[in-house]
Amino acid sequence: MKLLILGGSQFIGRHLAEAALLAGHQVTVFNRGHSLDDLPEHIERLRGDRDQGAAGLSALAGRHWDACFDVSGYTPRQVRASAEALRGRVGRYVYISSRAVYAEPCALPITETSPLQAPAAESVTEIGGDTYGPLKVACEQIVQGLYADACTVLRPQIVAGPHDPTQRYPYWAGRALLDGVLLAPGDGSDYLQVIDVRDLARFALRVVEADLPGVFNLAGPRLTWADFLRGCGAGQPGTAQVQWTDIEILRQQFPDAEELSLYVPDNDPHAGRMHVSNARAVAVGLTLTDAATTARDTQAWMRRQTVG
Repeated sequence: MKLLILGGSQFIGRHLAEAALLAGHQVTVFNRGHSLDDLPEHIERLRGDRDQGAAGLSALAGRHWDACFDVSGYTPRQVRASAEALRGRVGRYVYISSRAVYAEPCALPITETSPLQAPAAESVTEIGGDTYGPLKVACEQIVQGLYADACTVLRPQIVAGPHDPTQRYPYWAGRALLDGVLLAPGDGSDYLQVIDVRDLARFALRVVEADLPGVFNLAGPRLTWADFLRGCGAGQPGTAQVQWTDIEILRQQFPDAEELSLYVPDNDPHAGRMHVSNARAVAVGLTLTDAATTARDTQAWMRRQTVG
């Protein structure tokens, strides 16, 4: 298949491009060319900027693909520009949305039919904690309105794995292997849930290969924090010894710590962030990497980064 990835050089897009090549597909990536790009040389690169509207998409003119994966559309302005430009020229438009679209608190577990937040106005371009979810809702609606059954919306949980540019997951995976005391939030009984980026990439390909429409939550297994850190290697001789600590104490010490965003207490109004059902996706082919494997592979990638 001929596949177009809007984005493609960083985390999710990178894994998607590599998985597509491994499956024997032809891959084109479209982005601004500003990020480090060490993808295989035979991937076609097209340059442009959706923030410039139709003018920024001229590199796509006259081209056709079997499917498009939109991994970099964060605002309605960006997504409307690409979705309209590619209408009739891609067989399926796959939009990578987010679990953040759901309105909370709500009944748990969160499913694809759980209530959504109100969509942001199409004029909103500022991306922040309060606007991220509503912006994604607006983007979903644009794609669905233009493509109907020729689109698929994927709503991933927090994405983890090698090449993660954030500190949400890598901090804990890496710190668990260091000798000394690791201050961890809660008492170990609260749950967390992520999705391995490679599972996301494989399922996205499954969607286009099987021509699957609709909306799918993508989430991995729910683990207690105690099991999560144990799976990362903590608690062994020479690795971190976990000291469970009240989250408010940690927040006082690290008020802007991205690392703490991985923790949501089970009694929090937003506990749904760590309680997402993946049943619909599993029923049509989502396969999940073992949580300990995600941790080990992330740690191995982090070691290579340090050596490099």
